[in-house]
Amino acid sequence: MKPFWIPTIVAVAVGFIASTALANPATLPEHPGYPSKKSVSPVTGQSLANDAGKPNAIGEKALREAASFDDDHSVQNLTDPNNKRILKYEGAGVLPKVQGPQIKIEPPVKEATKVNASPEK
Repeated sequence: MKPFWIPTIVAVAVGFIASTALANPATLPEHPGYPSKKSVSPVTGQSLANDAGKPNAIGEKALREAASFDDDHSVQNLTDPNNKRILKYEGAGVLPKVQGPQIKIEPPVKEATKVNASPEK
């Protein structure tokens, strides 16, 4: 069992290290960030910073974007398709007028008898 796990772990570790070493900074998204100098590698001439020469992220636009960053997946937009049928709201305790069949709820008791508190014998 050991001969199987050791090469597997080594292969995964080498793959992880290779993936981070071969990552392409050109695929990173463009964004304002911390400003950096336009420094280049003395060997290859490639830029050493992902955001070389970018302006600092300050001001109203940066605050607005930061505040709305998670809105797409964290805001609930709950809609009830039955609300589209409502024509007129009647008020508290009364069903609204809707397109389609008009439902009328009758009171549970139509008639009642009065009971005296002190019945005569």
